[in-house]
Amino acid sequence: MRILLVEDEKGISSAVCQVLKKENFTVDPVFTGADGLDYALAGIYDAIILDVMLPGMDGFEVLKRLRGEGIKTPVCMLTARSGLEDRVRGLEIGADYYLPKPFQMAELIACLRAITRRKEDTPVMELSFGDVSLRQQDAKLVSKTTGQSVKLGAKEYQILEMFLRNPRQILPKETIFDRVWGYESDADYSNVEVYLSFVRKKLAFVGSKLKIRASRGIGYSLEEEA
Repeated sequence: MRILLVEDEKGISSAVCQVLKKENFTVDPVFTGADGLDYALAGIYDAIILDVMLPGMDGFEVLKRLRGEGIKTPVCMLTARSGLEDRVRGLEIGADYYLPKPFQMAELIACLRAITRRKEDTPVMELSFGDVSLRQQDAKLVSKTTGQSVKLGAKEYQILEMFLRNPRQILPKETIFDRVWGYESDADYSNVEVYLSFVRKKLAFVGSKLKIRASRGIGYSLEEEA
């Protein structure tokens, strides 16, 4: 299970990461509201732990923009602002749980398990662009024109999901690596090219006209063939 942690206090962030990793969660920590929004928009996370008091863009604004973009990832707001007005505001704009500081790690873990179970009960969504759809329930890429389908591996799925959520936008290699392999991975950046080649082959296998184009020195984008 992959968690995005948006918390600017690095001591708290480090402690939460250590505890969650012991519970077999994969955690990507970021420290500003802008970075939290950028990462969350990729749609690859099972849950988000979101602090309210963040530099630049506060947690309320991050959550409001996420929900405005149709990102339904469960969010646990983690903050020292525990007044009723703030809790109500957070819940009204789409938070799933509100955990005031200081908190017990056991309650945070229970919160994550509760809101991710709730996510599993919601209808499965399908991502589409051009002539393909990506099915979440069985991790299959399906062509709308040929009817052909193919199963994707976990990293192939995450990469293609990022492209389908951001069609025609150039995604830097570093962004793809950080979101799929994680900040602390020992993997090499060359893995990005390897897995992009796998995704390209599967697009070709189902007969799709979509192409993953490389922009030299910038990144990659998913484009419809003219």
